[in-house]
Amino acid sequence: MTSFTNPILPGDRPDPAILKVGDDYWMTFSSFEAAPGLLLYRSTDLVNWTYVCAALPEPIGNTFAVDIAEHDGHFFIYIPFIPTAWSTLTDASIFVIHAPSMSGPWSAPIDLGIRGAIDPGHVVGEDGRRYLFVSGIRRIELAADGLSTVGELEKVYDGWRYPDDWVTEAYALEGPKLFRRGEWFYLVSAVGGTAGPATGHMVIVARSRSVHGPWENHPRNPIARTTDAAQRWWSRGHASLVPGPSGGDDWWMVSHGYENGYRTLGRQILLEPVRWTDDGWPEAAVADIGGRLEAPRGAQPQHPSPSFDDDFAALLLGERWAFHAPGPGEADRLRLEDGLRLAGKGTSPADTSPLAILTGDHSYEIEVDVELDGCGTEAGLLLYFNDRLFCGMGIDGDRMLSYTGGIRSHWREPVPPTTRISLRIRNDEHIVTGWYRLPGGEWTRHGVRYETSGYHANTMGDLLSLRPALYAAGPGEARFAHFQYRRLS
Repeated sequence: MTSFTNPILPGDRPDPAILKVGDDYWMTFSSFEAAPGLLLYRSTDLVNWTYVCAALPEPIGNTFAVDIAEHDGHFFIYIPFIPTAWSTLTDASIFVIHAPSMSGPWSAPIDLGIRGAIDPGHVVGEDGRRYLFVSGIRRIELAADGLSTVGELEKVYDGWRYPDDWVTEAYALEGPKLFRRGEWFYLVSAVGGTAGPATGHMVIVARSRSVHGPWENHPRNPIARTTDAAQRWWSRGHASLVPGPSGGDDWWMVSHGYENGYRTLGRQILLEPVRWTDDGWPEAAVADIGGRLEAPRGAQPQHPSPSFDDDFAALLLGERWAFHAPGPGEADRLRLEDGLRLAGKGTSPADTSPLAILTGDHSYEIEVDVELDGCGTEAGLLLYFNDRLFCGMGIDGDRMLSYTGGIRSHWREPVPPTTRISLRIRNDEHIVTGWYRLPGGEWTRHGVRYETSGYHANTMGDLLSLRPALYAAGPGEARFAHFQYRRLS
């Protein structure tokens, strides 16, 4: 028997959207303020996933929970964009991109004219027409080509109400995902709020014989929920149900959740088996998904997340690196020449759109060589949550600059003026230690350690994660070389 442990795709990959195409599964997730966005992964067994491409090279806003759809052999991703300081949007807006295959090429975003809504879910009704369900839960008809809308949003489902004494963040009826099995349409939604208390988020189900309703609530809702903060996975929700890879009647649920004690890693993608009751309802097949679970039939052994070295011989944008809060044309800041050259932006890590990677490891070490090119330039190595919360160190040619809690520390590390330095950061279960090395010298430990367990969404009200990042600020550029990521646990 092959087994697996959650997550199936580690790191901050919330709101998974999944589509089965033949023997393949395709999945993406909310990319928020990252560019490239909407990273597409492929799997044949639901356990092991391989990166294929980024469907959204330049987001036009904060990219929230999407849905993937196939219709008449063509593929669609319905995307809610949220206004940001760097976008021109003024309200939550749903767009669509489309492609002849899941590997692309993907079109530019097309505005569907839907405002004030998020979390689209696509379905084809028994009438053959196409519909989007959105947060609320509201519905709007799509044109036959799926690239425009017909009519207006209308309320179609009131949700299921949990007992008032349950400890949740907010009711927040959202995340509709729809599928058809037999004579029934099933509507899978999330309530309870996606962050806040560990017991908040949950998965509910309703069904109808028509896409037009009426919708009947599952008599045993919710079908998945964190019932106790002692469990390994918190705030479980935003689920999709898909048939398994065996060709039988096994079904699986893909959702997200925070790992107990590691909210800093963001919401990670979870997999669990689903059983069907005699009266035609889906239910979670295991009560607690924190241990080893039996994998889908035919699954390969689960691959652990690897350590890696990046010499920047190629620029792995999307697959490895992504800008945080990019402006238009952000990738123009990058060029490959004896390493990675990153043009400066802003005046500090807070406004520089750093280049970051996702991680799902409890303990890891990162290391890079940094060289400044240009007067007034600052560059370095960070653990970055958002523009208000980060820690790490850099140089400006005159001194080392140390950051903690999103601000420059008063601490003056005794580093002589230099334009070249090697930096190392170890995050060991939230205890962060730094080292530096001048050319030809030995490693020296930074004089201050940090504790970062509070660098998470409930602290900042921002649904992100703590990520290793490179930054360059000021009028010049910085050269980064010999980046290393070492998984420690």
